[in-house]
Amino acid sequence: MSTIASIMLYAGSIAITVWGIAHIVPTKSVISGFGAISQDNLRIITMEWIAEGLTLCFIGALTLFLTLSGGPQSAIIANVYRICALMLIVMAVLSLFTGARTSVVFFKICPVVKTTVAVLFLVGIVV
Repeated sequence: MSTIASIMLYAGSIAITVWGIAHIVPTKSVISGFGAISQDNLRIITMEWIAEGLTLCFIGALTLFLTLSGGPQSAIIANVYRICALMLIVMAVLSLFTGARTSVVFFKICPVVKTTVAVLFLVGIVV
């Protein structure tokens, strides 16, 4: 694996992990921003907010582990990077049509971050 590929894969892995953590940390303040909502809705929003953050952290941890293990040395490992990239693209599209349409800057840049990391993974496995 080339140095450039390693840098791209490490950068993508770390960036999406940090983005996932940044998603989870402000959960309480984000939820309080919804104002008075039912206990059920509070729990559902909390669950979904944390679930997205954990998903991003999982993608980052998985790809970081694979990169630390030597990167895409086999077709199976390369496919894991591709699947992670695909999931990030799906999440970016979802964000584009939902959260990115709000006035919150964090939501507006979310599709860009996810797509950028997906591109880093895809290019990193072919460089």
